[in-house]
Amino acid sequence: MSSQNPQAPSIDPREVAHFESLAHRWWDEQGPFWPLHRLNSFRADYVRQQACSALGRPVGGEQPFAGLKVLDIGCGGGILSESVARLGARVQGIDIAEKNIHVSRIHAEWSQLDIDYRLTTVEELSASRAQFDLVLNMEVVEHVERLPEFLGHCARLVRPGGVMVVATINRTLVAWLTAIIGAEWVLRWLPKGTHHFRKLVKPKEVITGLGSQFRVLDRTGVRVNPFNRSFHDTPYMGVNYMMVFERA
Repeated sequence: MSSQNPQAPSIDPREVAHFESLAHRWWDEQGPFWPLHRLNSFRADYVRQQACSALGRPVGGEQPFAGLKVLDIGCGGGILSESVARLGARVQGIDIAEKNIHVSRIHAEWSQLDIDYRLTTVEELSASRAQFDLVLNMEVVEHVERLPEFLGHCARLVRPGGVMVVATINRTLVAWLTAIIGAEWVLRWLPKGTHHFRKLVKPKEVITGLGSQFRVLDRTGVRVNPFNRSFHDTPYMGVNYMMVFERA
């Protein structure tokens, strides 16, 4: 792990080292992050629909997020940050891996997008009392230590009346068989060690961690078609799922 990476109780140094070793592959759509590229169009559309509904904005038009202040936690190489920026939002992307921030800044410049990428933690950001209209907490919570503390800091980053979208993997036997054994060991869709069963997160743990100020607006399971590698919604939340929360 780079000595420049920030420190916080929620950070697992092994997770940082794992993703830093892959940082140069973030925008290779045929590389180890191809599932994120395939998933991104699906989740970006979900975020657009749900956020517009919750925040009283028309879904149509090229920039329905114009004027919105959006935070992308664990932005990685900026795949989702760029999609949201194209919807008109003022996006801040944060990550704890220095190489990820370097990659995301370069790609945003190539894409001619003005995105504020920062090497920082949710703990540091919440201490600054920053708040956002929309917080994206996508494929992050299954990689942290001290989940309740992490979610508590994330909660403080949502303004009253604002929205948070969480995407993660459920801690079930089915998820272990499909997302870890199947995707990492058998199909090799993800690098081995990307996920650890003990860190997978049940929906009730997300709800509890965010606290009583947050209510669930929507929830959906996410399934992947192994034949064409496409993503779709499903009522079954036993593997991948997304939840939308509104802060009172």
